[in-house]
Amino acid sequence: MDKDATSTAYLDMELLRFTTAGSVDDGKSTLIGRLLYDSKAIFQDQLDAIELASVKKGEEYINLALLTDGLRAEREQGITIDVAYRYFNTPKRKFIIADTPGHIQYTRNMVTGASTANVAVILVDARHGVIEQTIRHAYIASLLRIPHVIVCVNKMDLVDYREDIFDSIQKRFMDFSTNLDIQDVRFIPISALNGDNVVDRSVKMNWYEGPTLMYQLENVYITNDYNLLDARFPVQYVIRPQSTEYHDYRGYAGRVASGTLKVGDKVKVLPSGFTSTIKRIDFGKETLEMVTAPQSAIISLEDDLDISRGCMVISAENGIRQSQDIDLMVCWLGEKPMIPGGKYIVKHTTSDLRCMIKEVKYKVDINTLEKDYENRTIELNDIGCISIRTTKPLFFDSYRQNRFTGSLVIIDEGTNVTVGAGMII
Repeated sequence: MDKDATSTAYLDMELLRFTTAGSVDDGKSTLIGRLLYDSKAIFQDQLDAIELASVKKGEEYINLALLTDGLRAEREQGITIDVAYRYFNTPKRKFIIADTPGHIQYTRNMVTGASTANVAVILVDARHGVIEQTIRHAYIASLLRIPHVIVCVNKMDLVDYREDIFDSIQKRFMDFSTNLDIQDVRFIPISALNGDNVVDRSVKMNWYEGPTLMYQLENVYITNDYNLLDARFPVQYVIRPQSTEYHDYRGYAGRVASGTLKVGDKVKVLPSGFTSTIKRIDFGKETLEMVTAPQSAIISLEDDLDISRGCMVISAENGIRQSQDIDLMVCWLGEKPMIPGGKYIVKHTTSDLRCMIKEVKYKVDINTLEKDYENRTIELNDIGCISIRTTKPLFFDSYRQNRFTGSLVIIDEGTNVTVGAGMII
């Protein structure tokens, strides 16, 4: 295969994003290191560097966790603080991994890393079983509507690879997760340190007949993870080359948030409400007949309408909600507490507008999952239900229906710092 064909094949490979979550010392970073190591996704200089670092720390084995714990403070404390992203591919798929912290004080980092994930890999220490942090991470996966959850019961080597311990953890997780909105959950007994059931099957757990973690990641079906029914195309940029070749060309660039758009489709443009027909779809130098979420493209319409960044093109056949008063679940990312009645900037798809915090309805105790109606102060890492009022109508779907048009971020007006991640109810 020539170089161009290889590059095209790589670009055409399906991309899966997954996040890891678990309590401190459950082995998240070690698991990712093992995935990269056993799938031959580590360069020799990287391997040499972590071997040297492991020797300096007096460890008798290669500490694969050092591949993702890149900050100096992480290496010194032996914990994960910030979200670490790693990229690798196998012959079947491309992967983006978000290694997120397990500490409660870094909840915002987990929400950030998991917000675009197809799969959440939740680690449970076989010695400790399901604990409060396991419940918290499962709740966040449910809140963020991550379609697939893989529960890896790690450190099976420390409990003599016992089937009954794995079974009891599986039952305990299923008992509480029935109260959460998790559609697809799988369980795999592993030892990240020794590589059991990570990339290669374990000969020490013959009682387990399911797939390895790598097989599951390579084969989990993610096409249906995107809303393919409701066509939503937020406009990012208007293309007007004004050249001799493209003298009258006017195209609208953006990413298909959901659904499918085809040449000849009747569409409606928001906020104007005018309708038109898709005349042409371009992607680079290619002209396409259709484009599907989450692809990016440039669409042209039959009619010359007033369209700019922040407008949204939707199917003329299905509507979208619009309102200035919006209820949402929010994870607070700011160092300063949320100010009830305070004014903030909202960024929703490609739109920027101002809003006011109308009300804090309740705060969620993310360890017990109970709703606190008494203490409604939303501070760093808190998750709560709030109401906001925007300065102009927002066009949106519920987060349950569409993760892209149902999410927004809240920005501090004075500092321009992102202080909240919201999921519209």
